[in-house]
Parts: sequence; structure tokens; C-alpha cells
Amino acid sequence: MISPPTRILGIDPGTNVLGFAIIDAAPSGIILVEIGVLTFAHISELHTVKLRYIFEQVQDLIQQFKPSQMAIEAPFFGKNVQSMLKLGRAQGVAIAAGMVNNVETTEYLPKKIKSAVTGNGNASKEQVAGMLENILKTPLNERYFDATDALAAAICHWYQASNPLEGLRGKNAKNWSAFIKNNPGRIKP
Repeated sequence: MISPPTRILGIDPGTNVLGFAIIDAAPSGIILVEIGVLTFAHISELHTVKLRYIFEQVQDLIQQFKPSQMAIEAPFFGKNVQSMLKLGRAQGVAIAAGMVNNVETTEYLPKKIKSAVTGNGNASKEQVAGMLENILKTPLNERYFDATDALAAAICHWYQASNPLEGLRGKNAKNWSAFIKNNPGRIKP
């Protein structure tokens, strides 16, 4: 019996622009369901009002597309402490939206996401976008450039979840030889 694809919501949090992408992932391939950005720059009210809008919009995405999992990019260290605090709060309310809707959420560092998608943790945004087009075999419109990090987060999550060696790292399975040695009963002739 073929299992249904896993629906994953990827989020690149921000208080002015929040990127999102929804994919259906299965061993047979990845399908892009939706990609876009939510903008909050026009909201001139208090920062807490923006956070409420982020929470509500992410909840709307979850209720509309019904993902079972969410991958979110973690804030990275920056020189501007105020920007870091705002970004962390945006990430927190997005995670809270997932939690109240029972969506399993995993956080990934930007270097981990880039490495999973391109093989290079220091890849440029353009390199990530190019590799995403290659993986999905479809061009990504320039207007979705702000959402490519969200798409990369979702694909990174699928790669991590679907790689049996990733889940076994704590059991000393560093490669297939170690996996076979540690699991002789799982090898079928």
C-alpha cells in the first residue's frame, strides 16, 4: 500500500515579510502545493499587533492547507539586537500557531537548511533558489524570492525526516556500513 504524501509547511519568519511554502513530499518526489509571502510592513501599529496578525495568518494557512508538519527557520545571530528580538518573536508566534493546531514543528538553522538543499551551508539566496528549481523541476517566479527560504526549510525537513541515517545518529550509525553492522536483522536477502 502506498502511503499518502506528507504535507509540510515551511516558514521563513519575519515581522515585515513572512515567507511560506507548502509541499507534499513522498519517496517518489516533492510537489509544490503553494508558495507566497505575507506582508506586514503596512501595519503601522504596535509590534504586538503585527505579532497577532502573524499568528492569525499562519493559523489560516494551517487551517486551509492542513499540513501535518511545519519546518521553521531559526533566527541567526545578528549585530542588531532589536531586530533579533523582533524576529524571534515572529518565529515564536508562528510556532504557537502550529502548536495550537497540533502541527509538529521543527526548527532549523539557516546553515542546516542551505546545506540540506545545496550541499553548502554558506550558499547564497540565488544558489538556494536555483537548486530548488532543480529539485522541483519548475521555475520559481521572482515574486516568490522572499519565500524560497521557507520552501528550502520544508524540503530540508523532508530530507531529514526521510533519511533513516539521520534518525540513527545517536546510535552510532554514521554511514550505511555502520547501519548494517548495528542492524543485522534488518537486512533482507
